[in-house]
Amino acid sequence: MHKWLVVNLLTLATSIPLTGQSIEGEIVIHGRVIDIASGKAAIASINYKSLPTGGIKGRFRDSTYSFSIFGASRYEVTAEIPGYIPAVVIVDPKGLSEKVLVRDLHLTPRGQTIKLTHLIFEQGKSGIDQASFQELDELVALMKGHPSLVIQLEGHTDNLGNASRNIELSRERVEEVKSYIVGKGVGKNRVKTRAFGGTQPLSSGKTEEERNLNRRVEIRILSE
Repeated sequence: MHKWLVVNLLTLATSIPLTGQSIEGEIVIHGRVIDIASGKAAIASINYKSLPTGGIKGRFRDSTYSFSIFGASRYEVTAEIPGYIPAVVIVDPKGLSEKVLVRDLHLTPRGQTIKLTHLIFEQGKSGIDQASFQELDELVALMKGHPSLVIQLEGHTDNLGNASRNIELSRERVEEVKSYIVGKGVGKNRVKTRAFGGTQPLSSGKTEEERNLNRRVEIRILSE
């Protein structure tokens, strides 16, 4: 009886965090779930797991999440709401100097396209900058987590220069993105491509900022 009491008191003591104190090597990961359409917080099913094995995992039902990690393992965080396209972020503590890392999850209503906001190409070329890899890896994780998902990558350029060349450039870029995704283990039949060049601008393209807005690759969900 006394042995059981001592063991359980020790367990209870070690499970209660000390407010305001951090543990050596601890990194706190937290973020919000945001509805892209409204810009407001949204309550979602949030799951996280360590990569690559998923040996450490957890879940929340909320519009925010927070958990602590130790060591150099990466983590995958997924948010899902019925009627929305699931969102995935990958947390990588490697080289992180801060003790707190914020990663929000942005959910897009079904039927809308998702813009790859961190996708960077060489000027006038199709080569993908390394700074784009994390966002593409998150897309890979989304597709691996939802094996029936089929997407279409839609390429757009600004409307400067030769229209035929712009179509070709947008085609080269979406094919480059597809090659990256397929190279990470996603079936090529699950990734379609379309090239629009400068025919579907989001703005007039009169300024460099507007032209940057028009240069984009968007994801359209074809089937789930």
